[in-house]
Parts: sequence; structure tokens; C-alpha cells
Amino acid sequence: MCLFGWFKKGGKELGKVVHYFDKIQVMVVALDCGLKVGDAIKVKRGDEEFTLKVESMQIDHKDVCCGKKGDEIAIKVPQPTKDGAKVYRA
Repeated sequence: MCLFGWFKKGGKELGKVVHYFDKIQVMVVALDCGLKVGDAIKVKRGDEEFTLKVESMQIDHKDVCCGKKGDEIAIKVPQPTKDGAKVYRA
């Protein structure tokens, strides 16, 4: 079961980017698995990829410490990405 998937390590697909707000550099990720603040993730689309540590996340404009399968979470990112990018555990 993936609800507590943040205990699993390495390379697991967590979800995909469903929207990217370029002016504020925030991506919205539809989660297929659990994710929490402090986790390291990799965002990949085609040849472009980057990694980051999740410093904070929001659901419906409210700060949360974790997200579960089915949630759409917003995460601030250091560089642009695009809709459809896949998000993996780093």
C-alpha cells in the first residue's frame, strides 16, 4: 500500500505535475503516493530534470506537512517545469 510510501526509498514515482504557475514558480502535483515536507524529490520531463528538498507544501492554500495518494499539492520549485512532468523520490 502506498499511503505511507514516504518510508520507501529511491526512484519511486510519486505523481505528476498537473499545473505550473510560472510567475510564482509553483508546481501542483497530483500524488499517486505519500509525500512529506523534508523529502527529496526529482522532477523529470524529457531530458530536463532537477532535484529539490521539499521545504513546504500546500493543499488549497493551506500549509500542510504531508500529502497522501489522491491529493493535489503545491510546491515551490527553484526552476521552471511543465505540465506532465513526473515526480520521483530522489
